[in-house]
Amino acid sequence: MQRDLVIRATGGDHDAFSSLAAGAVRRLHRTAWLILRSDDDAADAVQESLLAAWLHIAAVREPNRFDAWLNRLLVHACYRLAKRTRRREVVEINVDHPDVPSHRDVEDVLATRDQFERAFRRLTPEQRAVLVVHHFLELPDAEAASALEIAVGTFKSRLHRATAAMRAAVEADGRISNAVKESIA
Repeated sequence: MQRDLVIRATGGDHDAFSSLAAGAVRRLHRTAWLILRSDDDAADAVQESLLAAWLHIAAVREPNRFDAWLNRLLVHACYRLAKRTRRREVVEINVDHPDVPSHRDVEDVLATRDQFERAFRRLTPEQRAVLVVHHFLELPDAEAASALEIAVGTFKSRLHRATAAMRAAVEADGRISNAVKESIA
């Protein structure tokens, strides 16, 4: 079904492209938010990538690879936006439905989530993108590398460095938290 829509869209069918875009917009927004950490910036990146997709839809040579091509456009839009908007923003963490009944358990879950959020924000957009395409989109290494337009070996080394940077940021945040607790006590 999607293959047929892609073929029709490459032929200039607006309705086919609209269907493709409507089917991908939520996934694209979530991916962009994970990289940019801002709803407004994510919406801008999605809009920019979908506009680029429509303008260059004829460049799609393999209809089965449309999603990978669209992911690549999105990641590059996120990179451009991140370069334009290097700023700090208020962090808001939404808790969907905690399944943990204990108040203390909920506090622990939120503290851990907050710690990972702070650590993730310390990473560069490129490091976040590598982690997002690997862990959130769950792309195999070859597809993830293609989405980021880098070699598979480069992807693997960037993933390794991004994971190490994330681990270091979590550990640094833990040391800071412990030092604050000790100074209060």
